[in-house]
Amino acid sequence: MHSVTVDLEAASTTQLVNALSVIATELAQREAPDSAAVCLELTETLAAASDMQESALAGFIGRVDAAGEQARWGYPSTRAWLRSRLGMRESRAKERLTLARQRHRLPQVAERLAAGELSYGYATTVADSVARLDDTDCAQAETTLLGMADQGFSAGKVAAFGRRIRDVIAERDGTEDAPDEDTKRGYARSWLTTTRSLDGGRYVKGWLNPEDAAIWDGTLAPLAKPAGPDDRRDVAERTAAALSSVLSGGHKASKVTVICDLETLTGGNAPARLTDGTPIPAAQARRIALAAGVSPLLLGRGNTPLYLGYRERFASAAQRQVLETLYPSCAVRGCEMPGTLCEVDHVHGWALGSPTDIDQLALTCGWHNRFKHTSPDQIHITKDPDGRYVYRLLPPADARGATGSGPPGGTGPPDDPLDWAA
Repeated sequence: MHSVTVDLEAASTTQLVNALSVIATELAQREAPDSAAVCLELTETLAAASDMQESALAGFIGRVDAAGEQARWGYPSTRAWLRSRLGMRESRAKERLTLARQRHRLPQVAERLAAGELSYGYATTVADSVARLDDTDCAQAETTLLGMADQGFSAGKVAAFGRRIRDVIAERDGTEDAPDEDTKRGYARSWLTTTRSLDGGRYVKGWLNPEDAAIWDGTLAPLAKPAGPDDRRDVAERTAAALSSVLSGGHKASKVTVICDLETLTGGNAPARLTDGTPIPAAQARRIALAAGVSPLLLGRGNTPLYLGYRERFASAAQRQVLETLYPSCAVRGCEMPGTLCEVDHVHGWALGSPTDIDQLALTCGWHNRFKHTSPDQIHITKDPDGRYVYRLLPPADARGATGSGPPGGTGPPDDPLDWAA
């Protein structure tokens, strides 16, 4: 049991936040009262208090965002800081950041949220609705949307009306007939967009100019013909199969990497995975192996040149393929950048004598690769049991100990860098 005594008028913001943290810890450990009626009343009171805390949180986030403080701590954006450091879902991080950025343009929302007269849900709905409006339209929209909230319309209805406001403004300004993104790209150059599905598939959409369309037709048309009288695939299915055949080069030049155990290929049930972590059922992995061929990937000296020493500055294609199997994402803990989009990093710095050997390399995103070079004292490097390097971000030197994020005295790294975030 902790005892908390706070002089509210004399206490600093830090003292209030610390006291609130102690109270929240104690409250979270309490069992709910037996009376459902009491629980209903307590829920409403606590929810209102949480909304007022969100007002303070928006102020803190806004100050961090405006000053770019998150970059000193190793995060490429405020949203990345909220996701990685605070464990927020993408939707919640975006929601809070939008409120923090729009708060200064919404004086009525800010005042009423801080006073407990407006819920966090309504506040974020209004903030999202006005994010793309100029200051004049923003002020009018704020009054209109708050009026709807006062009349008892749900947050969903308010959000829908906010979208309607944007449509009316676009019509007024003559932008309702603005071309969509596809039209904006024009038709002089070919383009493709792809979207990954949850099961590992991919949606493809695009445009080919006449020259590229001729190449497409000349290459795929012969391969997309029916295989025989029993071929019941339609044109779309045959075209997709033809494209896959061309891209794989008859399985001789396939660049698809499927990671699995030998047992999986010989009939086991252990699932395989792609380099980005997407799980692949064992049966599907075996079908891929039959269609694309199997090449062993050697994690050591052997037939694949994985050790290049000091004479080579850049990693080879074979080394990168190995690294992408080891690192589904950036080596920095909490960074979500896929490994396939990361850069090869010399763990101990090539300029400092680190060789271009597979056991001295890792994958990091461009942001963290540069951050590691400019702020080496803020990266703590360890190896996990599987031999992967794990980079953990440390606070800036002037923040260690001062915020309770470092060890007493602020000297030396902690035994577990996660202690910095305690």
